[in-house]
Amino acid sequence: MQHNPQQPRLDQPAIYTIKVQGRLDASWSAWFDNLTITVANGNGGPAITTLTGLVIDQVALHGLLARIRDLGLPLLLAECLEVLAHPDPARREDGQKL
Repeated sequence: MQHNPQQPRLDQPAIYTIKVQGRLDASWSAWFDNLTITVANGNGGPAITTLTGLVIDQVALHGLLARIRDLGLPLLLAECLEVLAHPDPARREDGQKL
């Protein structure tokens, strides 16, 4: 079986984008592991919040998704944008920015 370099392993950091229905302002960023938060109004529909950034591994990703669930926000998308070979040197091992 060949390993696809764009498929993250369980212990591999990657850049993700996660979209939810609803509005979260930037003050939620720390609770979501310092992901960048942007909000778009849904052309007359509900607001869509996008969280984007480094997720240190699959355990952290599941933790983020559990927080979204706990807030009662409908999950619209969770997508891996880029798999990283090495953790971001601007972050500590716990994922926090230096």
